[in-house]
Amino acid sequence: MGNERVRRKGKGLLPKPRSQLPRPNHPPSKRGISDCFMVMERLNSNLYLQNCYIMKENERLRKKAQVLNQENQALLSELKQKLSNGKGKGKNSASTMPDLSLSSTSNPNPPNSSQP
Repeated sequence: MGNERVRRKGKGLLPKPRSQLPRPNHPPSKRGISDCFMVMERLNSNLYLQNCYIMKENERLRKKAQVLNQENQALLSELKQKLSNGKGKGKNSASTMPDLSLSSTSNPNPPNSSQP
């Protein structure tokens, strides 16, 4: 089919334009369409399950991060309290006490982009 050539005025042998090539007379088989549909449905189901597993794991990790952040805040508060109680005991204790307010970089309520 692709090797068919036509003679045009002064141009020699050229391939036939696409519009002149014969086309199949039959539509795609229904079996081929249904097979394709079934494959797409199976892929869609698999992707949906993977998405559900990922969202579940994400929620588990988010809860774990919140618990760790709360523990961190409690420990930081306890440390600040201990340092402030021992403040007056030494001569240079005010100059050697680190600024603990800058050491906590975690946000207690991080923005949640996965929820609508």
